[in-house]
Amino acid sequence: MNALRSTAALALCVLLSGCASTSGSRSDENNDPFEPVNRAVFNANDAIDTAILKPLAEGYRAVVPQFVRDRIRAFVDNLQEPRIFVNNLLQGRVDAAGITFGRLYVNTFLGIGGLFDVASGRDLPRQSGDFGETLYFWGADTGPYVVLPFFGPSNVRDSFGLAVDLYTTPPAHWFAGTTGLWINAGISTVNGFDLRSRNIETLEQIKANALDYYVQFRSIARQYRAGQLRAARGLAEHPDDLADPEAPAQ
Repeated sequence: MNALRSTAALALCVLLSGCASTSGSRSDENNDPFEPVNRAVFNANDAIDTAILKPLAEGYRAVVPQFVRDRIRAFVDNLQEPRIFVNNLLQGRVDAAGITFGRLYVNTFLGIGGLFDVASGRDLPRQSGDFGETLYFWGADTGPYVVLPFFGPSNVRDSFGLAVDLYTTPPAHWFAGTTGLWINAGISTVNGFDLRSRNIETLEQIKANALDYYVQFRSIARQYRAGQLRAARGLAEHPDDLADPEAPAQ
């Protein structure tokens, strides 16, 4: 299951978006007992990104018009709404579930199958909702930091949640056998290229400014995920500065 999605994603751009990142605070910063292995996987991901993903993402951005890329983005986001809806319910976030259901209805029918995000203009903002987040709501411990092949920064809890998300995001369960999974693989690949193309300069800036790229990215991924979890609980945002933890004191 994970392997199928991994093939799909080439979405090392999750490296960028930190979608499966860790939960934590500064106190968790050194919870990386697998660092030698994690660094090896991180370096392999980065090599694949440099040699394959970044050039393809640059070509995608150069060839595919912005309007078409925005339609792809909206369509892929709409496919994720049922999974977000279910996780909103599992977390007891009834208001968020209602908004997500409204988004799915409006964008599917008024947005031409999800090609246009009509809902955001109707006070129906996109909600967060993944199974790793749900496990967090249920009190599951984060576990050690891990770096997944292709997917990038994560932890034990969110890695398990990711596997569940892959199986429950349409159209994985719409077809018999592995057909739906392979369709998801294709959709995820396109999703990965699109996300990567939208973050080319961001990743280059992070890489150029980091004294230790691995440590810097680990810190950013953890802070990003912590912000997601705070927002899901309706807590005020107090994000840490995304500073390089290896940088000298000012």
